Amino acid sequence: MNLSNLYKVVDTVVSLLDIKKEEARGQEPSSLTPTSPPTFADQVEARLTNVVVAALKEAFDRDRARMELERAHLDEQRRRAEESMRLEVHRQAVDREIGRLRFLAGTALGGWAASLVLFVVRSPQLSGSSRAVLVAGCALLLVAIGLALTAQSSIGARDSESAASLKTATGTASLWLLLAGLGLAAGSVLLL
Repeated sequence: MNLSNLYKVVDTVVSLLDIKKEEARGQEPSSLTPTSPPTFADQVEARLTNVVVAALKEAFDRDRARMELERAHLDEQRRRAEESMRLEVHRQAVDREIGRLRFLAGTALGGWAASLVLFVVRSPQLSGSSRAVLVAGCALLLVAIGLALTAQSSIGARDSESAASLKTATGTASLWLLLAGLGLAAGSVLLL
């Protein structure tokens, strides 16, 4: 049996009992006008009113429950969208940092190759100090390549929330070693 129908029947019986109690006490029922005695039509109307009120309560309760469920569903969708947006921003930051480190490694590799070509082609013309500076520049460029590749491999393993924390000490050191190595390689040409 449907609970709402049972509630309606109980409500109707209770309202009839209230009317009977008021009549037994000698009072007029509070829901009726004081000049007219309760008729069968008034009782039916009262019962129908109670049934309609109960049905409206049930409908409003059902709508409120549905609205709460929809609100919870929308909150969950919003939370998922925010989480996916945060992950996407983090992924893009990781991609940018890896691209920067690849660029550093490629530049260091190109500088190292140019230094080797310079060393091979100009070796007879270079003085001892010029050769030492060029070899030091090549070594710094090799270390810069290694640090850039190490930083690149460690970036993917990080699980941080901010893009600023993606910049590692090895990545920064790689940049400075690249600049120092290129500077030494260029300086060795000037020491001819």
